[in-house]
Amino acid sequence: MSAKEEYTQTIKNVYSINSFVKLCGMELVDVECGKVKLQMPIDAAKHTNLYEVAHGGSLAALADTALGMASASVGARVVTINYTINFIKNLHAGDVATAIGTVIHRGHKTIIINVETFNKEGTLLTEMTGTMYVIGQFENIPEKW
Repeated sequence: MSAKEEYTQTIKNVYSINSFVKLCGMELVDVECGKVKLQMPIDAAKHTNLYEVAHGGSLAALADTALGMASASVGARVVTINYTINFIKNLHAGDVATAIGTVIHRGHKTIIINVETFNKEGTLLTEMTGTMYVIGQFENIPEKW
């Protein structure tokens, strides 16, 4: 197993026990050092609001999860301090939201990450910047790989 496969599996294992991630149907698609890609199919019964488009909270939850996974990709166990999200375009049930989280700054105590969320056609839906607080390390995922 390659290092990338090992780190990807570690992150998948960590998030496989997260009930909220499972409930939302989020799935890790790709991991690089400092960058993750995850997807969430938009289900009308779970993710939409009264206007029948994806609820902002569902897209924010996907992006927030990308914050945590991107932090894990550089070996950090984190909690969210804050984030700012801009909602740019809506998304209908049956589409798939794809979040790409990229580490901008990796400090000893905080990590800053940018997350962009897209639909199937690649249209930008949301843009988030978040600050994470480092509470520990993943022993088997190095900061740089």
